[in-house]
Amino acid sequence: MEWTGRTVRAIRRRGADVVRTVRWAWAEPGRERDLVAQAGKAALAAWIAWAVAGWWLQAPMAFVAPWVAVVIVESTVYRSVAHGLQQVAAIAVGTVVATAAALALDNTMVTMALVLPTVLLLGQWQRLGSQGVYAATGALFVLTGGQVTVAASAARIAEALFGAVVGVAVNALIRPPVYLRDTRAALTDAAREAQEILDAVADGLAEGEWDAHQAGDWHERALRLGRLVDQAGSAIGWSRESMRINPWARRKHALAPPGKAYADALAVLDYVAVHTAGVTRTVWETADHNVEAARPAEALAQPYAVFLRHTARAIRLYSETRFASNGHDDSAARELREAVGELQRTLDAFRRRLPGAVADDPDALVTYGTLLAQAHRLAGQLVQD
Repeated sequence: MEWTGRTVRAIRRRGADVVRTVRWAWAEPGRERDLVAQAGKAALAAWIAWAVAGWWLQAPMAFVAPWVAVVIVESTVYRSVAHGLQQVAAIAVGTVVATAAALALDNTMVTMALVLPTVLLLGQWQRLGSQGVYAATGALFVLTGGQVTVAASAARIAEALFGAVVGVAVNALIRPPVYLRDTRAALTDAAREAQEILDAVADGLAEGEWDAHQAGDWHERALRLGRLVDQAGSAIGWSRESMRINPWARRKHALAPPGKAYADALAVLDYVAVHTAGVTRTVWETADHNVEAARPAEALAQPYAVFLRHTARAIRLYSETRFASNGHDDSAARELREAVGELQRTLDAFRRRLPGAVADDPDALVTYGTLLAQAHRLAGQLVQD
């Protein structure tokens, strides 16, 4: 029954996530719409490449152009250009080597046995990057495509180049991806999740609901928070890259690229994630051991719950201050300073109350001492920032 209950809760949580994602995609621009747009652009690039190379020009190897075009519509314009050049170079290397060997040896099986290891090694060349594998693809197109001629091989290279040009042009000229919105959203999501976790733990401690399953759910959410922060870090990198050679990046409505402010915020949220996981781990381990003496008495649980609520509020205000879409929010900044002051006062009150409350209880002292250490680190980072 317990396993069934956990499964039902997990399914409900995942279902709620799906519903929320669909609602966001329908209601406003975001990552979901960006993914749909990129998929449509890749299909359009392939269609244009085939329409020109296959239908209009009736090129002998017309399939190469749409195939290259569809994979060149990458997540950023810069990556499309860089990978397009690397891919065409890799295909050219594989095609030239396979053509020369096939014409010299006049035996497909022997040629394939000698050429494939060679082009796979050439594909490891650093300048080809992740596109080096296409050297082997280019060689296979030559060796499995019928009679080998210099003209046919040159046509393959030309069609690959044309497909790359189409892919880059479509990605750059039609709604080029800019991920600044995703960066802010990722940071905001991480801050919101941290706030909700701390509020949930505070409610549980204040109401005495500190069972192992509930504490385990808190800890699982805290671990997922760390992954959210990692995703926010990746989003910052994507944002910087998406601004390079992007014709929309210099438009008046384009946002400023992420700088030190986002990097500092990422460091703070990383710290919050680590110590939120520490708090939930301590609560979970104590509850899981079923040691009644080590569980928090109301005299200590209440002030610690108050501290967690103030911490959650400070994180919310921090998010509103740093990630406001309309710039710096002075009122939120003032509230943040006040919240941090209150956070310090509640922490001092908890610290003064702790020694007398657990003087004769070593197990409780270990639990509360660990929670207090996590509280100090969490509050210290917010105060420092």
